[in-house]
Amino acid sequence: MTGRLNAILWILPFVFLARWCQRAGAQGDAREGEQRRQLQSLRSPDAESAPRGIDPEIWKTLIPPDNSPTPARVELGEKLYFDRKLSRDGSVSCSTCHDVRKGFSDSRPVSEGIGAKLGRRNAPSTINAALHRDMFWDGRAASLEEQAGLPILNPIEMGQPSKEAVVRTLAGDPDYPRLFKEAYGREPNYGDLERTLIFLDSPFDEFLNGRTEALSPDAREGWRLFSGKGRCVACHRLNASNPLGTDFLYHNIGVAARSKDFEALARKASGELGDAGASKETLDKLALETDLSELGRFLVTRRRADIGAFKTQQLRNIGLTAPYMHDGSLQTLWDVMDHYNKGGEANSFLDGGIEPLALSEKEVDQIIAFLFALTDKRFDEENEAARRKQGERARTTRPLRDLDLSLRKVLPFEDRVVERKR
Repeated sequence: MTGRLNAILWILPFVFLARWCQRAGAQGDAREGEQRRQLQSLRSPDAESAPRGIDPEIWKTLIPPDNSPTPARVELGEKLYFDRKLSRDGSVSCSTCHDVRKGFSDSRPVSEGIGAKLGRRNAPSTINAALHRDMFWDGRAASLEEQAGLPILNPIEMGQPSKEAVVRTLAGDPDYPRLFKEAYGREPNYGDLERTLIFLDSPFDEFLNGRTEALSPDAREGWRLFSGKGRCVACHRLNASNPLGTDFLYHNIGVAARSKDFEALARKASGELGDAGASKETLDKLALETDLSELGRFLVTRRRADIGAFKTQQLRNIGLTAPYMHDGSLQTLWDVMDHYNKGGEANSFLDGGIEPLALSEKEVDQIIAFLFALTDKRFDEENEAARRKQGERARTTRPLRDLDLSLRKVLPFEDRVVERKR
C-alpha cells in the first residue's frame, strides 16, 4: 500500500511538469476543459527532449533515471493533477492553486483549500520548479518528490487524513491501475510532476542571443539599471548558467516587519518546535496555519539570522504571478519596486543588502518594463493583459512609494528615534 501511495504522490509532481498545471477547483477558476485545452497549446510536443533554453546534458542530470517523460506518464500525470479526489472533500485538485492562465499560480494573496480555508502563504508558480534547489517559500521541502505530497495531507489544503486514505480513495478508480501499468509497468518512486514546466523563451532571451530589438528601449535601460543602480542582481542573479533570476537563498527584506513582532514570534516558535525540532508535517502546519508563518526560514533552520527570511523568487514570468511576496501583500510590480526603492521595512533582521536605491519614477518604470520582458512568449497575451492591469492600478494606488526614504532625505533610524510611523 505504501508503495502505491508513493507512486501516486511521486507522479503528482510529474503532472505539474508535463502538463503545465492548472486550476479546476471549486473557487471559480476556469473549467477543467478550458484549462486542458490551453495547457495543450503551451506544452512542447516532444516531452522527452530538453526544454528550450536548457542544455541537454544538464537536463539529463535533472531527470531521475527511472522517470524519463513518456506519453503514458504524461497522461497519468495529467489525470492526477486535475483529480479532485485527491482532496478529502473532492473540491480541490493540484491545479486549484496553479492556474495555467495565471502563471501557474492563483492570483490570490494566499491560497484557498478545502472548506474555503485560507492559508498564510502566497502560492508560488510551479513554472521552472524542476530547476530549483528546494521548495516552498521557506525551503522546507528538499525536492519535488517531497513537495508533492505535503499539500495532499495538509488539513487546510487538500486535507487527506493520511497516506493510506489517499491510496484507498484512488484504488477504487477503474482507470488508475491501467494507467500506472502503462506508464511504469511497476510502482514508481514518488513525485516528479513539475519537471516538464519549463518556460524560458522570452524576449530577453532573444536579446541575449543577439536580437537587440527584442527589447524595447525602456526594457534595455531597465536591464542596465537591474544590473547596476537598482542592485536587483545582488539577489536575482540572471545569466546563462542561472537563467531563473534567483540566488536560491533566503533574505529578510522587511515585508512582514510592517505588522509583526519577530522577536515575540521567534520565542513562541521555539516553544512550539521544542528541543528536537519538528516533523515535516508540523512545519507545514505552522507555515500555513499560524502567525509563525512570518518567521520564514527560521522555522526550518532555527537560526536567528533566518528570522523573517524567505526564498528569493525567480523572475521568469514574473508579470503573470501577482500578487507578490510570501504573503501576497504587494499587488503590482510597482509596489515591489517601491518597497525596495525605499530600502524595505526596517527591522532587526533586515538583510544587509537592502538599502534605499534613489531610483526616479522613470527608472522604476524602466526596470518594470524589463521584468515584463522576462515572460515566455507563449504567454504574450496574458503578459500584456497583466502589464496593462498593473499599470492602471499603479497610476492611482502606490501605497509603498516614499520619496523621502528612497532619496535618503529621511533615514529609517530617524523614524525609530522619534517613534514616527510611515
